[in-house]
Amino acid sequence: MVRLPAVQKRIRFVQCMIPPRSQRDSKRPRSRLYFECKIQTRCFRLMHRKRIFPSRTSPIFVDLLPHPQARPATNRLHSNSNDCNAASGRMMMTETTDRPFPRAEDIPLTRRLIALGFLAVAYIFYAWAWNTVDVLRPYIANDLKLSLTEAGSLYSVQALGALIGAVINGQLADRFGRRNALMVVMVGYGTVLALGTLVTSYPQILTQRFVLGYFTGSMYPITVGIYAGLFSSEVRGRVASVIMGSSYLAVSLLGAASTFIFERSLDWHLLLWAGAVPVALAFLAPLAIPNDRKTIPFGGAVTTATAKGRLPISELFSPTFRRQTIMLTMVSGFNFFAYQAFSGWATTYLKTVRMFGDAAIGVSVSWMFAGSVIGGFFWGWVGDRFGRRAAAVGFFLAAALILVYLYAPISPAVLNIVAFGYGTCLACSVVWGPWLSELYPSHLKSTAASIFNWGRIFSFFAPLLTGQIAEHFGLAVTMTIASLVFSVAAIIWLSLPGTLKRKTDPV
Repeated sequence: MVRLPAVQKRIRFVQCMIPPRSQRDSKRPRSRLYFECKIQTRCFRLMHRKRIFPSRTSPIFVDLLPHPQARPATNRLHSNSNDCNAASGRMMMTETTDRPFPRAEDIPLTRRLIALGFLAVAYIFYAWAWNTVDVLRPYIANDLKLSLTEAGSLYSVQALGALIGAVINGQLADRFGRRNALMVVMVGYGTVLALGTLVTSYPQILTQRFVLGYFTGSMYPITVGIYAGLFSSEVRGRVASVIMGSSYLAVSLLGAASTFIFERSLDWHLLLWAGAVPVALAFLAPLAIPNDRKTIPFGGAVTTATAKGRLPISELFSPTFRRQTIMLTMVSGFNFFAYQAFSGWATTYLKTVRMFGDAAIGVSVSWMFAGSVIGGFFWGWVGDRFGRRAAAVGFFLAAALILVYLYAPISPAVLNIVAFGYGTCLACSVVWGPWLSELYPSHLKSTAASIFNWGRIFSFFAPLLTGQIAEHFGLAVTMTIASLVFSVAAIIWLSLPGTLKRKTDPV
């Protein structure tokens, strides 16, 4: 065919940019490298974007003409296009597949907010299911005739399941799609929560709590992986606040619902039937959440949308990230230990030491977690504005408020205010989701976020240890340990890298 003389120079430039056949990727037959050229011809005076494939030794004039089925390339290898100006044209190397992948930046904000809303609702029921082990602990122990140590072991077993679920399902989510994993997990934890109504013995409750922990422990890394891919790092702290705020809201609702149940002398097992809702909602996930396997993450690349090759978890322990991963696990572990040492025994402390009635306990728990809802938005803003490490001050404040809660001679009303402040400070960990996803490569978002649940290794023995201390020295001494552990966690937190990057136009 006849070549267009006006573009011969540009064609030669394209040819020199095409890699030799030996260097082309033979492992991905469905992907082909091509070059896009915007060429202004003398005869047409128009700018056309053309695909020039290296399957030919040189492009011909037909390659440079508009094609009726040509599609715009949206799945570029990098979020910032590596364009290079050539003569009067503009050229960039792109990867194409059978269908172009949209970028998260190009998905309408309304569509992304719908996905965020769905995640928030799913998280409400996840938090409801998870926190029944704490809020309902005295009533479970009473029905099954459990000792303090046996009652504390329920959290340990649930935490063990959560660790295993986070490690396994976090990697599966990175490999096979986070939306797919979300659907499976929602069906799983909803079903197991409802099955708790059939439990009648200690071995059965241990089994039920282990399986429930397996599914609920997967929610955090999967959710973080989804929203971190849909939103800019400049707003992820506030996005995380919405998600974590929904979990704290769930516990407040659980406390209010328990108050309603006990004031009317109803069966507390009714609270477990809430598990039917996430089972039904799971099948709506494809309508609400974009397919992460076919979406370029925000600021990322199509090649980093999902993990490939070796086990994703092995990359977290490479020489580059090993120390960082271990330190993050320690911070998470101390957080869980301190939380269990104080919050886990709060309802028992109010019932047996402060002599609160069932309704008053529900009110106090609601105050504590209502503070966490508000605190989550505050600390999310702090993390976006001043960096993720700045939120560590929340742990120091929580440590101080624990001492006031336990030892200050205050009235029940003031005690609830202190509980509200404690919950507000405890919410500083809301920035961990974005922080973990930013400290590691994009294709490890869910696996990296699962570090949050790795800390449960440290907290496995927290209820057993604190239960023994409580039996010998009292609950006040046990709960005081949380103040010290929160302070140590904050110190380690401040020693880790930050990820604050300021941009002029955050999205």
